[in-house]
Amino acid sequence: MPSGADRRRVQKTVLITGCSSGIGRAAARAFLDEGWTVYATARNPADIETLGEAGCELATLDVTDQSDVDRVVDRVLDEEGAIDALINNAGYGQFGPVEDVPTAKVHEQFDVNVYGPHRLVKAVLPGMRREGDGTVINVSSVAGRVSFPGGGVYSGSKFAVEALSDALRNEVAEFGIDVVVVEPGPVRTNFSERAEREAGRGEGEPDAGDGGLDPSGAYEELYGVIEDTQLIGGDGPGAVEPEVVADAIVNAASATQPPARVQPGTAARIGVLARYLPDAILDAGYGFVRKLTS
Repeated sequence: MPSGADRRRVQKTVLITGCSSGIGRAAARAFLDEGWTVYATARNPADIETLGEAGCELATLDVTDQSDVDRVVDRVLDEEGAIDALINNAGYGQFGPVEDVPTAKVHEQFDVNVYGPHRLVKAVLPGMRREGDGTVINVSSVAGRVSFPGGGVYSGSKFAVEALSDALRNEVAEFGIDVVVVEPGPVRTNFSERAEREAGRGEGEPDAGDGGLDPSGAYEELYGVIEDTQLIGGDGPGAVEPEVVADAIVNAASATQPPARVQPGTAARIGVLARYLPDAILDAGYGFVRKLTS
């Protein structure tokens, strides 16, 4: 097996964030199966040891830490010569009524879901421009196209990712670089477990977890709707396995002319269509759900 830059000539290299579970872990394995050199990253290296045993190169990476970002990108470039694909997958969902979410929690949400991908993009683009080739894949969500009660902060972060991606796609096209947004619907991962913790209603409240919300007391009905409808879960109707999303990511990274957006699964493809409905119809639909669950 060639090493370093020589290996780069026969194998493409991908850098993936958020590989501790779910979509990131599945994507790392899918790229391996396709013969890529895979750099799988996570905040806790113990979470990705099995990926190392499978053949991935491992790196500790907190996307909110610029020094981490620079260190990992420099390492990949030094060892492989180029990064052919960047998969910005690391993220989580901060849920709760907008009024009940502390501004500090909004900042944390954007630091991971928006500023994190931005840090990685800035770090990898100079190398991709030198190569005249590369693909940036930003993992968004159907919630990046349609917002819903209790999901304003999370959707806001994903709307931001969508906007950044649209601008970036056209800015870097002349350099031979592609930008793709992947918009999953419900996915069977542990995403919902952390989301439920982040939606905790403070000390003394049931299932408060470490959400740290500032409960106003005005939205108990909405909390009930979220719980009854499993709005933030990944086991509802139309939920797909993370491997389905991973395959879509690999296909986009491998395509000569990838689409600007990909929706893995029927629920995702249908869900994004809701953005074309008049606001009055969407609002009426949310009201109907509230009545059903009250």
